[in-house]
Amino acid sequence: MRVVIIGGSGHTGTYLVPRLVKAGYQVINVTRGKSQPYLPHPAWNSVQQVILDREVEEAAGRFGQHIRDLKPDIVIDMMCFTPESARQIVESLRGQIQHFLHCGTIWIYGYNTTVPTTEDQPRLPFHPDNLNGADPYQLSDYGPKKAAIEAYLLDEARRGGFPATCLHPGHIVGPGHYPVTPQGNGDIKVFEALARGEELALPNLGLETLHHVHGDDVAQAFMGAITNRSVSLGESFHVVSPAALTLRGYAEAVAEWFGKPARLKFMSWEIWGETVPESVAATTWDHISRSPSASIAKAQRLLNYQPRYTSLQAIFEALQWMIAHQIIRIE
Repeated sequence: MRVVIIGGSGHTGTYLVPRLVKAGYQVINVTRGKSQPYLPHPAWNSVQQVILDREVEEAAGRFGQHIRDLKPDIVIDMMCFTPESARQIVESLRGQIQHFLHCGTIWIYGYNTTVPTTEDQPRLPFHPDNLNGADPYQLSDYGPKKAAIEAYLLDEARRGGFPATCLHPGHIVGPGHYPVTPQGNGDIKVFEALARGEELALPNLGLETLHHVHGDDVAQAFMGAITNRSVSLGESFHVVSPAALTLRGYAEAVAEWFGKPARLKFMSWEIWGETVPESVAATTWDHISRSPSASIAKAQRLLNYQPRYTSLQAIFEALQWMIAHQIIRIE
């Protein structure tokens, strides 16, 4: 069977493409040609590379046609970020493929009403009415757009028979992919501070949550959805580690891993936000306002999803890679 993976050179594709090749699929990777897999693997020698700029081709109304012309049995879309993109590819592939797998995000929920969140929880994206003026930064539209894509694909699956499955990873991490830090942002100096035993400030009481997942576990879930096609069609699945981390617990564990005591202090959001650049604060707000904590029970039951990594195990593997490549300096 022919599998077309759109954006297969990224972190998940680094692990997913070798799994597909090993399973006997003929794999075609559609890429802009601007990135390489995070880790080398001989399986890539048998992968057909097709160079396409999705943004340019979609603007011309041709991208979906290009994918159809590759004659896939299965399409895995790692790089769909707007409902318009989803509609174009669905219209081109309708009646032409056996399975379409979309990579979503656990940010589809906006805010949670129960934790751990299950897939049947209502999607409650943030907007001015339910923030009550409490949004100090412009929240990104990444989650709401992914929620709209999911709603569209599931409607097409359940009413129109389009063979779609949505998989929603958490914060993907692993060698070559920097972890979201215990402050809920991408500032790697946070890890250096913990490695040196320096004081680290966290917003509020450090009890907001992050939910990481190793890239190889995401790949495992995609393979599970393909293998268990009959029960994955028209469904959504969370793809995360077995448990989320609080910011405080995460910081303490990283400090211990470096052999240092965790010297943490806590500040109200308003005060903490003034201690970091606005862009860093905005990223933290994007994460902690959502505080994801997702259940994997459905994926375990239907896809036989068994993550190999806890959140911390995945993070520590990424940190080891960052130290080895001198991206973070602990001396």
